[in-house]
Amino acid sequence: MPVGTQATVKTLHPDEVAATGAQILLANTYHLMLRPGIDVIRGASGLHRFMGWRLPILTDSGGFQVFSLAAQVVVREEGAAFRSHVDGSPHLLSPELAVQLQVGFGSDIAMALDHVVGFPADRAQFASAADRSARWLERCIDEHRRLGPDAVGTHLFGICQGGMEADLRRDSARRVADADVAGCAVGGLSVGEPKPLMHGMLEATTLHLPPAKPRYLMGVGSPEDLWNGVARGIDLFDCVLPTRLARNAALFTPEGRVSIRWSRYREVHEPVDPDCDCACCRRFTAAYLHHLFRAGEVLGLRLASVHNLRFLGRQMEQIRTSIEHGTFESDRRAFLERYKPVGQTVMG
Repeated sequence: MPVGTQATVKTLHPDEVAATGAQILLANTYHLMLRPGIDVIRGASGLHRFMGWRLPILTDSGGFQVFSLAAQVVVREEGAAFRSHVDGSPHLLSPELAVQLQVGFGSDIAMALDHVVGFPADRAQFASAADRSARWLERCIDEHRRLGPDAVGTHLFGICQGGMEADLRRDSARRVADADVAGCAVGGLSVGEPKPLMHGMLEATTLHLPPAKPRYLMGVGSPEDLWNGVARGIDLFDCVLPTRLARNAALFTPEGRVSIRWSRYREVHEPVDPDCDCACCRRFTAAYLHHLFRAGEVLGLRLASVHNLRFLGRQMEQIRTSIEHGTFESDRRAFLERYKPVGQTVMG
């Protein structure tokens, strides 16, 4: 799912995003509640019409952003009290308000409010956050029911926490699995821990989630993570990585990330990826994209963003096909043998 945090995927028209194969777009409750605010979005007849996106929208509850962006955050059982990073105004984001806002946005998928603890932290912090997330989930479910007909089109997902403790992850997953939710998300990963540790926590979690409900790994979306996540039972991903990298001249290729600013591309008069069918590679050369970035032209940011989103879209299409044909494991090995993510990118 491409990330349109503030009701837009940066630099791109919604039709360009859809053309990359994206089926769902992610927006963020924390940002939208602060700017432009729920009244403006309701006045526009919902987030879909406001941002011109015709396909489903998933909105994050805002919990991660509260703990990573806001100032003077105080977590109590009622909710998370904080000051806006935009203007310093005080707010209290409760589980009930998180659901109300997302239903008001007209979100197709709404995330329960959870308590996020970064890495590293001690076991007591992880345990406390997981327990609070479970209590908050029950309040989100109650509020979703209370809203009745207004919430019919909004499907609530619960979020597993537990930090880097396998038993806490297992217990959190079982509580989410038993809850009256439409899907199950795995939160609190890809927050600085080593990849093998993330894989271990995924395995400890997905084993206890119902296979009949979609399983969503939050904030993870590098190409190798898609293959490795699906191998561990994940269905949905989101991440700002593809578009953020693109705006910094880093592009995905089958061999790994490259920087289009590198001088070696100055006279490469062929696509960045000759096998890619994106709007960038079908029409423009690596040399032209190199020129756009060197000249500081906005078109470069847009074309690179389209390419990276399409690259991930193609990975998911290949993954689905490989599952249908029973070749997933061999295809995953082939991808990982070719794609080298380490030391291949220049962030700018």
